[in-house]
Amino acid sequence: MKFCFALVLLALVGSARSAYRLQEKFAWRSMDYAFPDDFSRQNALQSRAYVPENNLPVAIEVWGNKIFVSVPRWREGIPATLNYIRADDAFTKSPRLTPYPSWQGNELGNCANGLTTVYRMKADACGRLWVLDTGTYGIGNTTTNPCPYAINVFDLNTDRRVRRYEFRPEDTNANTFIANIAVDIGTTCDDTYAYFSDELGYGLVAYSWEENRSWRFEHSYFMPDPLLGDFNVAGLNFQWGAEGIFGMALSPIKNDGFRTLFFSPLASNREFAVSTRILRDSSRTEDSYHDFTVLESRAANSHLTSKVMSDDGLMFFNLIDQNAIGCWHSSLPYKPENHAVVDRDDVGLVFPSDVKIDANRNLWVMSDRMPVFLEADLDFNDVNFRIYTAPVDEMVRGTVCDVQTAPSNYLQGGKQKLFRPRFSQNLRQKLPWWATKAYQVYEN
Repeated sequence: MKFCFALVLLALVGSARSAYRLQEKFAWRSMDYAFPDDFSRQNALQSRAYVPENNLPVAIEVWGNKIFVSVPRWREGIPATLNYIRADDAFTKSPRLTPYPSWQGNELGNCANGLTTVYRMKADACGRLWVLDTGTYGIGNTTTNPCPYAINVFDLNTDRRVRRYEFRPEDTNANTFIANIAVDIGTTCDDTYAYFSDELGYGLVAYSWEENRSWRFEHSYFMPDPLLGDFNVAGLNFQWGAEGIFGMALSPIKNDGFRTLFFSPLASNREFAVSTRILRDSSRTEDSYHDFTVLESRAANSHLTSKVMSDDGLMFFNLIDQNAIGCWHSSLPYKPENHAVVDRDDVGLVFPSDVKIDANRNLWVMSDRMPVFLEADLDFNDVNFRIYTAPVDEMVRGTVCDVQTAPSNYLQGGKQKLFRPRFSQNLRQKLPWWATKAYQVYEN
């Protein structure tokens, strides 16, 4: 009888494990770097230029065969804040990080030519990597600002920086902490805007690529909910009550020629939205209050930091209280009954810090146990950091998010009508194959 019970128990455990849709691609106990040689690594260890236990990866971005990984300089011993690994690395489960664009390009305090601290980055369909350098060193009360906030844009085909733009003094305030970015491409690659969420300064900075200038929106919807600043993750109770606007995701371009920016404060269970028609207009910073929309609250315990939307209106988001990934299809009302949990793992998904969708319609998730790193101590004999992936369609199969028809607000004449960037023939030749496959290419 005991033997039969054990078999049933094993079957149930195996079934639960196989139900996980995300597949672990990479895993690390601690982060290491691709130093030029062992002498350089030992020298970095001895000088504390590299302190393994102080390195926490927080975000990823996927472009072609590269997975970009950011490591903010919260403590000493972070050799490089922006790095990458190869997505098809089959030789190790724990690849070393390669600084991007180079070691010199990650020099702490080199404001003009280096990167001091990077949180999130975004690759666009025009072969550009958008990177915001916060210019900060440390965290909380230890924070210093060796450099100003600056947008750095790299050509991913040449790995060279093509633009650096410093935010104006009016774009930030004494409390500013910008940790997220969304990139909005219109009908051409020049017709591009980027949006930056000021989590602690409660603002949203918009930037025009073509005009090379920025402006700031402020709104009460960017602020935290004072009743939702209490968090419980990995057995830890802590308070992040001041955390405002953080997670952002852009919809596909709709029939009016604009996208919708969905956003939410971290200390909140509520979603908000605004048309990029408003955000693209610098004259609307003072009179756009009623253009911002309040959506319904998510269910309880649904704090999130990261969200992403596919080109057919399917949103994924991290549920940091639940060690889970959620979804919502924008053809449905934003209500809890239209949300689903597509994966949950109380070991591997402790604080799923970032979610991204690549050009081949794969979902990528990073988990990093951040609250344990900040509020307690990580066990470096255990796996602490993971990157998962799975096809988008497999993630939502059988859930309320599995909508087979295109969202009605993106339809015209019964067929999906999405506006695509117009690429010149010259640019088309420079783009990787997957970019021209993912985006319809128009000849000028």
